[in-house]
Amino acid sequence: MNREALYKLSYGLYGVLAQNGGRRNGFIANTVFQVSSDPAQLALACSKDNFSYGLIQGSGRFSASVLGRDASAGLIKVLGYESGRDREKLAAFKMMEHASGSPVLLDGAIAWFACEVTQAMDLGSHVLFVGKVVDSDLLDPAAEPLTYAYYRDVKKGRAPKNAPTFSGVGHAIAEEAEKYTCSLCGYAYDPALGDPEQGILAGTPFEKLPPNWICPICQAGQSEFQKR
Repeated sequence: MNREALYKLSYGLYGVLAQNGGRRNGFIANTVFQVSSDPAQLALACSKDNFSYGLIQGSGRFSASVLGRDASAGLIKVLGYESGRDREKLAAFKMMEHASGSPVLLDGAIAWFACEVTQAMDLGSHVLFVGKVVDSDLLDPAAEPLTYAYYRDVKKGRAPKNAPTFSGVGHAIAEEAEKYTCSLCGYAYDPALGDPEQGILAGTPFEKLPPNWICPICQAGQSEFQKR
C-alpha cells in the first residue's frame, strides 16, 4: 500500500466546537463533508482521544466553521495541537452561542453550520458523527476556504496525531527529507523553500535563521525544532 496516495484525497479545514455539562471545547477537523441534501446533513470524523468527542457524544450537538485561508497560525495551534481537558481553549477567540446549544467559532471562519447528531458510527480510532444542519450562515462569500492541501503545501503544516488523515509512516517519509522539524506541531522547515511570509529567502539553512524566526504554524521558538 502506498500511503502517499492518500494525500491526493481532498479535504477542507474546519473549527469544530461543542459543549456539554458546563464544559466547552473545539478542535481542527479535516473530515467534515455533506452527506445528504434533504435534510441537509454533515458527517464529522472525531478521534475518541479528543476531549471534544465526549462533549459531542454527551450533548448530541456540534458546530463546524469553515476556515478561510487567512485563519491565523495561533488559532490552528490552539485548536489543532493543544488539549482542552485541563484548560479553556476557546476564551481567546471570537465565538457566538447558538440557540441549538453549541458554541460557534467566528474567528478565521468564512461560513458555519450548527448540527444535531442523528447517527454515530464507530470506526475504530474515530467515530463518524452524522449531524442534521439546523442553521448555517455565510460570513465571507468572497473568501477562499483553507484546504488541507493548501495548509500542507503552502503553509507547510502537518496533521496532528488524532486527525483521521495522520499516518506515522507517511509523515516519517515526508520528514526524512527535512532538516529540522517542530516538535510541537510537526511543521518541517525546508531550506529550499525558506519562509517568504517571514522574509526568509529560499536556500536559507536552519542554522542561519534570525533569532526572532518562529514556527509559522504554531509560533514555537527555534528551540522546539529537532534535527531529523
